[in-house]
Amino acid sequence: MIRRMTPSPFPRRLAARVVGQAIVLFARAITAAQADWRGVGPSARQRVYFANHVSNADMPMIWSVLPHHLRLRTRPVAAADYWLSNGLRAFAGRDVFQAVLIDRRPDARTDDPMAAIVEALEAGASLIIFPEGLRNQGPEPLKPFRSGLFNIATARPEVELVPTWIANLNSVMPKGEVIPLPLMVRVIFGEPVTLGDGEGRQDFLKRAAAALLALKPEDRT
Repeated sequence: MIRRMTPSPFPRRLAARVVGQAIVLFARAITAAQADWRGVGPSARQRVYFANHVSNADMPMIWSVLPHHLRLRTRPVAAADYWLSNGLRAFAGRDVFQAVLIDRRPDARTDDPMAAIVEALEAGASLIIFPEGLRNQGPEPLKPFRSGLFNIATARPEVELVPTWIANLNSVMPKGEVIPLPLMVRVIFGEPVTLGDGEGRQDFLKRAAAALLALKPEDRT
């Protein structure tokens, strides 16, 4: 009888680590990406970094500027239909970023997205989320926030909610371009937002959006 050997997960983990480091080096080389810890410092405390969303590069940019020990425990919440669309993206999403993959199709999904998010928080992970949902391609700096951030604040009030503004990334990769421009990107981390006693969903989301928008640098000619 021939026993079939189960492939070791070690080579896959090693490949994910190498690719992750390559993404960090590439992001820093192309954009000179810098973390601006304005309202908080880099801490091992469990957090949800909630950010503006203009590009598919937003999540890797935030992830790449975090110190190594924080990257190891920070998982982005990302769209399953994008990150599972081919083998390379699936490897990056699942193995490199260890993303919490969410089905964005309400009529088709069978799992509760909040259940996966809360499960990741209960396991001790910090998260990166984009409360606007889809990428913001319009003239307004922020689209209205969806309910996810409020649901997280309600379910896990002890987790810090850190507004995180990604500045200048849409200039690095203008719409229609395939080669990034070598410009500096700043990721600005603000003061945590907490849910007030008896505060309603809409009031909280508006206040969280205002805290995020306050981090946006002034446009300069």
